Amino acid sequence: MDNLWENTWFINILSGLVVSTILFLSGYLIGKRREKRRKKGKRLEEYTFYPFTIDAYNFPGFDLDKFSKGVEHFLSNYNYSAARQLIFIGEQNNVRYHLQNELLIYYQKLFKKYNGEQMLDDNTSYLENYKQMVKLIGKTFRGLGIEILLHNLVNPAKSIVAIENPITGRAVEDGTTSLVLDLKKRNLLNQDKLNYELNLGARRFKCTTIPIFRKNYGLIAAICINIDVNYITEEVLQSKEKIESFFKNYCKTDMKLDENILSKYEYTLALDGKKHWMQT
Repeated sequence: MDNLWENTWFINILSGLVVSTILFLSGYLIGKRREKRRKKGKRLEEYTFYPFTIDAYNFPGFDLDKFSKGVEHFLSNYNYSAARQLIFIGEQNNVRYHLQNELLIYYQKLFKKYNGEQMLDDNTSYLENYKQMVKLIGKTFRGLGIEILLHNLVNPAKSIVAIENPITGRAVEDGTTSLVLDLKKRNLLNQDKLNYELNLGARRFKCTTIPIFRKNYGLIAAICINIDVNYITEEVLQSKEKIESFFKNYCKTDMKLDENILSKYEYTLALDGKKHWMQT
C-alpha cells in the first residue's frame, strides 16, 4: 500500500513536471514563431505602394492613393513591421481626415489588427525623455527670448507636446503643417535645418530644427529652437543697462555645486589663473 502511494505520488510529480515542460516549450516556440512572423517580410519602402511620390525636384509628397493600396494589402498579407510603419506615416499625415467611407473603415481595421493604439502610446512614452530635455534646456535660457519646443510628428494636428519660453505665442497641443515633409526632404538631401532665418511680418527669428528618428518608424519628432532676433537687436541692445541686465540673466544660476567639468589640462590652467576658454 505504501509502495502504491509512493508510486502514485511520484507519478503525479513526474506528470506535473512533464506538463509544465510541455507548456513552457509550447509557449517558447509560439513566441519564437510570432517573433519570426513579425520580422518576416519586406520593408515598407520596398513595396510599390510606399506612400510617397517624388516630384520633378526630387522631393517627396504624401500619396493617399498609394497609402490606400498599402492598407488593403496589409489587411490580407501580414507584415508586422511594414504595416505598422504605414500606420505611423498615416497618422503623421492625418489620413483619418482624408480617407472616405469604405477606405476609412479599412484603415480602422488595419489600425486594430496591428495594434496601432499600442504603437502610438509607445511613441508617446518614448518622447518623455525628450520632453524633459526641452523643459530643462528651456529653463536654462528663461527670460532671454529663446524658445524651445518638442513636436510629436505622429500627431501633426496637435504636435506640440512641450514648450518653454513661448515667444511665438504657441502652446501645448498647437499643430504644425509642413514640418514632416520638409524634414523628409532635407533628410533625402542630407541637409541639416540649422541656423535659418524666418521673417513673419515684422517679426524676425533665428531657428534650428533637430529631427528625431527612430528605428523601424523613421521620423517621429523634432526639437525646435527659436530666437527672437528683434528682441535682441531692438530691445536688449538699445542701452548699456539692458545689455547688462540681459547678460546677468544669462549667467544667473539657481544653485552652486562642487563638480569638475574641465579636462585635466584645462583644470590645471584654471588653477593657474586661466578664466575662460578664449584666454591663452
